Order: sequence, then structure tokens, then C-alpha cells
Amino acid sequence: QVQLVESGGGVVQAGGSLRLSCAASGRAFSTYAMGWFRQAPGKDREFVAAITWSSGITRYADSVRGRFTISRDNAKNTVYLQMNSLKPEDTAVYSCAAKAPLGGLVTYPGGYNYWGQGTQVTVSS
Repeated sequence: QVQLVESGGGVVQAGGSLRLSCAASGRAFSTYAMGWFRQAPGKDREFVAAITWSSGITRYADSVRGRFTISRDNAKNTVYLQMNSLKPEDTAVYSCAAKAPLGGLVTYPGGYNYWGQGTQVTVSS
């Protein structure tokens, strides 16, 4: 029903920047919000940022607030994650996810209904 494809990952030195993209297709217009999550080796998946399609309400994890910016292009069904001042602890597989309207904007992975395959971000020290 909804397909999500991430891109833009790579290897960057600490202090550098990357911009991730998530292209949504199918019935993406029926979703309420998009989120970015990440999972580092040996750790649980954690929330990074989210944005609603209609009003552009955003939420950020404390660990990335002020460094990362989530945005969306509704016409292109695409969500972006601009990552600045990257730190080694940001190294993880980053996945985008789409959420149905019920429940509002949440920050836990189980609240999202569709997931992309993930893109690797590696920050070297």
C-alpha cells in the first residue's frame, strides 16, 4: 500500500553533514506523518524525528535537536532529514516510516505502519 525508499546515507567525518531522503509511493497521501528512526549495532531502534504531512508539526529526539532538521515536500511525497554537526554516536542504520492518522504524532517505532529498508550512516572520529 505504501512503499518507502531511503537514500543519502554514507560515510562522513565528525562535524560533517548529510541529507537523507525518503521517497514515498503508493497510498502515501493517506498517511498522517513520517518519522526517522535509527538503529546502531547492539542497540534498539530509537526515534530521531517526525513530521506531519498536513501541518508540518515536528518532533525531535533530544540527542539530535538543534543539529538535525526534518522537512517534507508534499508534492513529491518526500521527506528529508538534514543532519549537521554529525557525531560518531550518530552512526546507525536510518529508516523512514509512515504512520496512519489514528493516535496522532508519536515517537515509538510500534506506532508506525510502513517502513523503508534503511540507509547506513557512518560518522568517523
